[in-house]
Amino acid sequence: MAIQLYLVRHGQTYFNLTKRLQGFSDAPLTAAGIEHGHDAGRRLQHIHFSGAYSSDLTRAIHTAKYLLSENKAGSPTWPQQLSNFREENFGSLEGIDSQVAMTQLNAFSEVEYNSYSDMIQKLGMKGAMNLFKKADPYHLAESYDAFMTRIQKGFDFLLKEHQEGDNVLVVAHGTAIRAIVDHFGHPEMANESIANGAVTKIILSEKGGQVDVFNDNKSTF
Repeated sequence: MAIQLYLVRHGQTYFNLTKRLQGFSDAPLTAAGIEHGHDAGRRLQHIHFSGAYSSDLTRAIHTAKYLLSENKAGSPTWPQQLSNFREENFGSLEGIDSQVAMTQLNAFSEVEYNSYSDMIQKLGMKGAMNLFKKADPYHLAESYDAFMTRIQKGFDFLLKEHQEGDNVLVVAHGTAIRAIVDHFGHPEMANESIANGAVTKIILSEKGGQVDVFNDNKSTF
């Protein structure tokens, strides 16, 4: 049994705009971020979603609301919230400038990284998440295994709730989507930042996932 899983990154937030790390922390959508939600909705407007979900963080809930307001195929009008699809918890590094965070992370690494994407490219998703865990003096940051365990619980829930061929929407987060495609065998995709409002489509089954569309913020579906 397989479902068509449409993962959409939330719209731009003020933390995105000011280049601050934003995991479990939250910031409101900017005007551009609201439009990202509507734009994704217009590109997906003809798809009937049997289920519509978002992480339980405000930026994802609101993006899903704007997205679903554009739907013309009888989809749900409000997302069910699933905490399993939250962003990575960056612990005590949340809310700080991303380059300042890289300086702190570099103090715990033998290799110097210029950016978050550079770190993922060199360390992989698992190594990058575990470096945040290692560098957090408050021990709040998630390890890779803890992160993927909760994501898998989210997948298990969706597969239990839906039937063969169902289209399912989940509005989630950039690092989460990168980690998911990496988990399904595409580390080269994980090196790429996810655009706000971009669509990633995965054929999801009990056996795993096949990435059908990745990081698309242009196409109509």
